Amino acid sequence: MKENNKPINILGIETSCDETAAAVVADGRTIKSSVVASQTKLHEKYGGVVPELASRAHIEKIYPVIKEAMEQADVAKDDIDAIAIANQPGLTVALVVGVTAAKTLSFTWNKPLIAINHLHAHLQSAMLSEEQLELPAVALIVSGGHTCLYDYHSPLEPKLLGTTIDDAAGEAFDKVASILKLPYPGGPSIEKAAEKGNPDAIKFPRSMLGRDSLDFSFSGIKTAVLYYCRGQDMKGENKVDSMNAQQIADIAASFQAAVVDVLVKKTKRAAKKNKAKTILLGGGVAANNKLRTSLQQMCDSAVPPKKLMVAPKRYCTDNAVMVASLAYYKFRAGLFADLTLEPNATG
Repeated sequence: MKENNKPINILGIETSCDETAAAVVADGRTIKSSVVASQTKLHEKYGGVVPELASRAHIEKIYPVIKEAMEQADVAKDDIDAIAIANQPGLTVALVVGVTAAKTLSFTWNKPLIAINHLHAHLQSAMLSEEQLELPAVALIVSGGHTCLYDYHSPLEPKLLGTTIDDAAGEAFDKVASILKLPYPGGPSIEKAAEKGNPDAIKFPRSMLGRDSLDFSFSGIKTAVLYYCRGQDMKGENKVDSMNAQQIADIAASFQAAVVDVLVKKTKRAAKKNKAKTILLGGGVAANNKLRTSLQQMCDSAVPPKKLMVAPKRYCTDNAVMVASLAYYKFRAGLFADLTLEPNATG
């Protein structure tokens, strides 16, 4: 039995896409260590994540990363109370590496195993700020593979309100960056280019805003950028080659403005429907300053004003701190997995 005055230390592991990460978090909030081995350079020349390469890199890095996380936290296996793993959603060949490592440690160290939903963990990352959560809340998770809105009442019971029906926002950023011949990953590149651009230069479409829906669609805006650069028949040359820096900046700024506009208006709609007092923001795209400031303006102008809680930038991209943090609440609730746990690509 755990002594009441001893912290609950959880080792979190994350391998859902292209970051190999491990962290030790005590009592859901005290971050003792966080180690992330990024694969950005590995996938850069392909303009996106190559699953086979991601899997191999995870295999190479998983145990060194876990070892480093334990050393940084200055803990031994006897100090760890549970092993937490993000087993869904994600790339199957990537997830299986982390799941296998977590099950191995759970068995050999005789520690409980906790299965974590990667998206719910991103939601939990917004709770790492020092703000006090006021319920009810609505959470917006914006990442490379997912764009979701949740009704949030507790860490264990987020209710999905809306999701992307095609391309996620982060995926659209990557694809548009590729069209504009900007470096991978696309999110930071688009944001940097947009700083010098005019967001009103081009009126790109805002999909699904006319419907009373909380789902998202970003394939239309991606296609609109492609048509703008190559013509409606797609037979013309990519005009980007002959564009100057200002023209590219204007496209980037106009694209970013359209995506942020959709995200903010859908979140506002969800907050109104659910009478939310707080907006939570997490996921890789949550690092985007335009999105952060626009959501803050929306919250400040609401009647009454709403609180915005945003994941710290270092925990917006995939990490294991969010996994271990969420696992604490499942540990307290006795929600454990067994050694038959498998990865689930779709969640």
